[in-house]
Amino acid sequence: MNQSQKTVGEALVEGLKARDVACVFGIPGVHTVELYRGLAASGLRHVTPRHEQGAGFMADGYARASGKPGVAFVITGPGLTNTLTPMAQARADSVPMLVISGVNAQASLGKGLGHLHELPDQHGLAKSVALTSQHVAKPEELNEALNKVFEPFGKGRPGPTHIQVPLDVAGAEATELRAPQQSAMQEIDTQQLQLVAQKMANAKRPVILVGGGAKRAGQALDTLAEVLDAPVVQTANARGLMHQHPLVVPASPSLTAVRQLIEDADVVLALGTEFGPTDYDMYASGVMPQMQALIRVDLCDRQLHRHAAEQRVQAEAGAFVQALVQALPATRPAQGGAERAAHTRAAAQKEIGADYRAQLAILEAMRDAVPGSLMVGDSTQPIYAGNLYYDHDRAGGWFNAATGYGALGYGIPAAIGASIAAPGSRVICIVGDGGAQFSLPEVMTAVDEELPITFVIWNNRGYREIATSMEAVDVAVVGCDPTPPDFAATARSFGIPYVTVEDTPDAVAAALETAPSQGPNFVEITAPVFAPTKD
Repeated sequence: MNQSQKTVGEALVEGLKARDVACVFGIPGVHTVELYRGLAASGLRHVTPRHEQGAGFMADGYARASGKPGVAFVITGPGLTNTLTPMAQARADSVPMLVISGVNAQASLGKGLGHLHELPDQHGLAKSVALTSQHVAKPEELNEALNKVFEPFGKGRPGPTHIQVPLDVAGAEATELRAPQQSAMQEIDTQQLQLVAQKMANAKRPVILVGGGAKRAGQALDTLAEVLDAPVVQTANARGLMHQHPLVVPASPSLTAVRQLIEDADVVLALGTEFGPTDYDMYASGVMPQMQALIRVDLCDRQLHRHAAEQRVQAEAGAFVQALVQALPATRPAQGGAERAAHTRAAAQKEIGADYRAQLAILEAMRDAVPGSLMVGDSTQPIYAGNLYYDHDRAGGWFNAATGYGALGYGIPAAIGASIAAPGSRVICIVGDGGAQFSLPEVMTAVDEELPITFVIWNNRGYREIATSMEAVDVAVVGCDPTPPDFAATARSFGIPYVTVEDTPDAVAAALETAPSQGPNFVEITAPVFAPTKD
């Protein structure tokens, strides 16, 4: 092959760049050398995590913060299996992610010959999680494979996709790539739009539900809520919209007070929400909020038909909101929306209990100390509190893995991906001492990349949420007190600033206000240690 000819690996990188990919997260290995051949000259940024699971979670955080797909390069076998957990988290939360892996030479596949990194059926394993998994059996198949894995990012419900390139194909001579296919925007059915507008205009007690699919609806959502005088209930992935607006209800629809608001509505407009139990029935009652008249708007036709609804509209939520505002009368009689929203906010705050209200106060102190930050979390007490009730000040700026798939170890690498996607923004990563130990080495990636992330460690020396759940059903508490590392010594080993503070709003705010704005740092919050009840 002469120097002017491209390999399949080089063409793949070229195809990524043509599709507006700017960053790749990956750990090189002997099975991905050919995929890296064209990377150095491509202009794409390469970020090296410490584990392939970290690569996947970084791609997830990058996608949530940027709105563009996050891309991970991983090796055959263990690289792919280590990335399956992030792929599953992305699938649960409709996050666009592309995982590109090698696979053993084609003649060996499925034969159990004992090759390095061999799996019985790597392609089948990836297909069990990915929206689509493409196997590039010969060079001329690369172009179509790229089109297929990018297609879900432009229409329908996004999620993780996968390409695998066999070792004997990656270094072969590539065929010429064609221009990327442009996904056509889902058109809004005018007749359906008018029908929704009529129903909403006639509603006496309307309520709007917004999920992660509507998090980029922006000012149009404010206008829609004001025209309808309708309270707006947010799931965890929609937080940050309508910050401090009189009509916003930044509280979980699992709370009794919020359920009452929804059930009292004569029309409910649900925008980009899948009605998942981790948002709508987190207490596992088996009963979802009951609605008199439900109108659902979602990109995914299959998702629309998973729950009964009076009307279903397949459309991107943000575009539909803009069109609906234009279709409604500019004004209509007030419906007491602000009063209903205020009553629900007060009742919801009371309902979450004193412990969670104390943690909510800390979250609000963080937000006010670093306005406009991205808050990325793991499964830990303050995140549970915030998912129940918290009003963030940046659309799309609050996300975590405590809903949906619920993967521990998410926070640290996802915060790194988010920081790379949003240069100039401060990132606050909130993790527990237990969850931090799942992915603590990834902090060194933040050091390498000089990212402005404050890693907030909520240290109660154990898995408190699990321990209290065990106690609640009379199960002896076992395995919930793993000894945490010395985080001060850990920070020194990373070469980053560290401070420890008490769990009070003023102390936490002061630590964040004085934290360095350049490079990563640790803030350890000393929280009450869980002590199991003794017989």
